[in-house]
Amino acid sequence: MRPGKKPVDPRLKPRRFSWKEFGVIFGVLVLLATAQLMIRSAFPDSVSASRGFSIVLFVYWAIVSYIFCRVLARQRQRVFDEPMRQLSDTADRVAGGDFTVRLPLSHPQGRWDYVDVMFNDFNTMVAQLGSIETLKDGFIADVSHELKTPLAIIGNYAHALEDSERLTAEQRHDYSQVIVKATGALAALVTNILKLNKLENEQIAPVTHDFDLARQLAEVALALADSFDAKGVDLVVELEDEATISSDEGMLEIVWQNLLGNALKFTPPGGTVSLQQTSSPAQVVVSVRDTGYGMDDATRSHIFDKFYRGAGQASADGDGLGLALVRRVAGLVGATVSVESAPGHGSTFTLTIPRSPVKP
Repeated sequence: MRPGKKPVDPRLKPRRFSWKEFGVIFGVLVLLATAQLMIRSAFPDSVSASRGFSIVLFVYWAIVSYIFCRVLARQRQRVFDEPMRQLSDTADRVAGGDFTVRLPLSHPQGRWDYVDVMFNDFNTMVAQLGSIETLKDGFIADVSHELKTPLAIIGNYAHALEDSERLTAEQRHDYSQVIVKATGALAALVTNILKLNKLENEQIAPVTHDFDLARQLAEVALALADSFDAKGVDLVVELEDEATISSDEGMLEIVWQNLLGNALKFTPPGGTVSLQQTSSPAQVVVSVRDTGYGMDDATRSHIFDKFYRGAGQASADGDGLGLALVRRVAGLVGATVSVESAPGHGSTFTLTIPRSPVKP
C-alpha cells in the first residue's frame, strides 16, 4: 500500500474484473455495430444514397445516445440519488428526535458497497444516539425524583415552623435539625451529581503522584471511627505498614469514603466491617467486607448503576451515586472493582489498583 493511501474498508466487497460484465458490454457493442452495417447495406453506393445514409446514421446514433443517457440517468438515480434522498429524509427525522428509524441495506453482508457501509454506520450512530437520549431522559427523571424528597422535607418543616406559637422550643429545634439534615443531603446530592458528570465527561483527569495508600486508608478509617462507634458497628482494619503507589490520591479517597460509608450504612448494630489491604510488586488489593444485609443477584448486577438502590434499601440514607462514583474512579485510575455478596451474608467490595499508572 502506498504511503498515505487509506486502507480499504474490510466490510466492502472488492470490485474486480467481471467476465459477465465484459460479455454484456461486448454483446451490446456488437449489436450496435451490426445494426450500423445493416443500415449501410440498405443504401446503394451513390451520392444521393450517401446523403440519405448519413441522415439515417445520424438519427440512429442520436437514438442510441438518448437511450444511453436514459440508462445512465436511471443508474445514477438508483445508485446515488435515491440513497441520498433516503439518507436526507432519515437524517431529518433523526434531527426531529426520532431515533427509531433505520436505513435499509441493498446487499447482504459480505457484498456491501460504499452505500451499504455508509447506511450501516448511520444506523449504528442513530442507535447510539437513541441510547444516549434514553440515558439522558432516565438521568433527568432520576435526578428530579431524588431532588423532590429533600425539597419536600424542607418545605414541609419550614411551613410547620411558621406556626411557631403552637410549637415548643424542643419541637422547633427538632424541626430545624430535620431541615438542616435535608439541606445537607440535598447539597451532597448536587455535589455528587456534578462530580460524577465531570468524571464521566472526562473533565477531571487523574493527577498521579507517589503516596502511601496504607496511610490514606488509615486516615479515612480514623475519620469515620466516630460514626462506627455511634452506630455500634465494629471496624476492623488490617493494613500493611506501607504501600506506596503512583495514582490520584484525591480520587481514591472518594472510593474509600463511599465503600466504608456504604458498609456502615447497610450493617446493623453489632455487626462488623473489615478493611483489609495487601500488595504485590505489581498491584495493591483493598477489600471492604461487612456483615450486613447482603444482596441478591438482581441487586448485585445493578449496584454500580446511577441512582440504583435495591429492594429493601429505598429508605436508606444516600443518593445512589456512591458506587457509580467508585466504578468511574476505578476506571480512570486503571483499577478494577468487584463485588461478592449474598442475602444475609454481607458484601465484599474489592479494588485492585496497579502500583504504576496504566498507559492508555
